[in-house]
Amino acid sequence: MSENHVATAAPVIEIRDLHKSYGSLEVLKGVDISAPAGHVVSLIGSSGSGKSTLLRCANLLEDSQRGEILFCGEPVTWHGTGLNRRPSDRAQIVRIRTNLSMVFQQFNLWAHMTILQNVMEAPLTVLRRDPAEVEAAARGYLDKVGIGDKCDAYPAMLSGGQQQRAAIARALCMEPKALLFDEPTSALDPELEQEVVRVIKSLAQEGRTMIIVTHDMRLAADVSDHVVFLHQGRIEEEGAPDALFGNPQTDRLRGFLSATVPG
Repeated sequence: MSENHVATAAPVIEIRDLHKSYGSLEVLKGVDISAPAGHVVSLIGSSGSGKSTLLRCANLLEDSQRGEILFCGEPVTWHGTGLNRRPSDRAQIVRIRTNLSMVFQQFNLWAHMTILQNVMEAPLTVLRRDPAEVEAAARGYLDKVGIGDKCDAYPAMLSGGQQQRAAIARALCMEPKALLFDEPTSALDPELEQEVVRVIKSLAQEGRTMIIVTHDMRLAADVSDHVVFLHQGRIEEEGAPDALFGNPQTDRLRGFLSATVPG
């Protein structure tokens, strides 16, 4: 994507000075992140650094106590302050969530529904789209992620990698403006992990806007336009993947990479 495009269009997701606490435990301590259209932003860092919390705050699954969250330039409206702060516009929450599809670590598929039904459920019930159109789209997305032959199977009949690819198809079927991935491969065996990585790489090549929380440094290096290294709720270092992985500037990032990157 050209820099000119990035400069003229509001980012799909923009977070400014975000603070998040659980009671007295401060998890995010003033974080700024921007995901322009067509860009992939990866969040890396040790367990407990605030990566997944940041993603959940962006999707309004968690309430933050201070700072701004903007979706396509539109700021989330709030009432209350501090630990009592809540989004104030229910319609806005629904609109933002339906445009930010989340893919979770543990798949979260409905066990009693077929894979096709899982993928169709949200567009039918939330967006109230035409069933025939939704089914055609769902079958197309299942083909896209390589499990078009599993439409009539139930989640328990699929491998973990296949279930995660079904979850990605489900996210895509909402036609979102951005995809949020929370450790999409960490629950998978290495060979199944690669099935999912291939799908994520293909989505990046299509120019999908994505924020990815990942422990997989190779994935972050391969697909990202921008990488953010979080440490104890703050951004310790960020930049283009070549610079971040090839020439880390801080001791903390160097130590983290030496512990996580094989060889």
